[in-house]
Amino acid sequence: MRVGVPKEIKKNEHRIGLTPTAAREYVAHGHTVSIETGAGLGAGFTDDDYVKAGAQISPDARTIFAENDMIVKVKEPQKVEWEMLREGQILFTYLHLAPDPDQTRGLMESRCAAVAYETVTDAKGGLPLLAPMSEVAGRIAVFSAAETLLKHNGGMGLLFCGVPGVAPARVLVLGGGVVGLNAARMALGLGAEVVVLERSIPRMAYIDEVTGGRVITRYSSIGAIEEEMVKADVIIGAVLVPGASAPKLIKRDDLKKMKNGSVLVDVAIDQGGCFETSKPTTHEDPTYVIDGVVHYCVANMPGAAPRTSSEALNNATLPFGLALADKGLDALKANPHLARGLNVLNGKLTYPAVGEALGLDWEDPYGVWG
Repeated sequence: MRVGVPKEIKKNEHRIGLTPTAAREYVAHGHTVSIETGAGLGAGFTDDDYVKAGAQISPDARTIFAENDMIVKVKEPQKVEWEMLREGQILFTYLHLAPDPDQTRGLMESRCAAVAYETVTDAKGGLPLLAPMSEVAGRIAVFSAAETLLKHNGGMGLLFCGVPGVAPARVLVLGGGVVGLNAARMALGLGAEVVVLERSIPRMAYIDEVTGGRVITRYSSIGAIEEEMVKADVIIGAVLVPGASAPKLIKRDDLKKMKNGSVLVDVAIDQGGCFETSKPTTHEDPTYVIDGVVHYCVANMPGAAPRTSSEALNNATLPFGLALADKGLDALKANPHLARGLNVLNGKLTYPAVGEALGLDWEDPYGVWG
């Protein structure tokens, strides 16, 4: 198969869909790999690195989209990109369609086969292609929160770790999944007091075990959120409903009850955000203030560490991408876990949570949702 990797064009996005190491694996499987010139530079990979791996260098994105059977990216396609997709072409990338009707319709009109990293599952029902970026995002969320708490960045002027005789920041993490656990462990390591709200009792037990009981866990309820948010200096939104829009756990009126200069970090912003007042921001202009509460809602937090993120992502996506390249759409027939990553096929939605979120019909071509 001819596999193409364009340069990411979303603002402040420097990751790349295939590292040179991954490209070499595709070539070893007999596939032709084309990389847009300069596509890897943001992550520290030169065109020469790709040539040494056996890949070809293409002059621009239009050539990549026109000449290849499968497109491998990181972030969801922008309008100029989905307009270059065509019927029968495979797109393998993050999509996050539920809060994005324009992209959804664009992909449907292209009639491509769009497979989303964030909805591919494993044998235990986990999300193996979302996990590595969730790990990165959870850790970056804490660094960003600590920096935002400083007075010159709009925060209350609180030192995250405190000093002897002065309490550290109190961090509330909403959700104890991969993002939440990584955020909790990082915040704990930096000296903060950490509370995690979670609904899975086994997951709370696991968090308690791996943190030696140093993280406070509470069952997530409306009452628990109301009690904890007024105590928190930082709230990290780490909730996830696979493929669907994130629930709004902090409402606009809640901000007036929170500490002035406290910080909200919405890691769920790619899925619409879990705070009612969230709106996507960028690394260049990451924050805004509403009712005295600083919001940090960067939509591609892992993009701040593109080298680490690209390598971690490729470690996870490589076997699935190779399966698609080796077998085409037959790979979806053979692997129901990969088939759950299919969001759009031949102009139709194939992922139920997206259809429900956008009020559109969906189909189940590979029988994975019965």
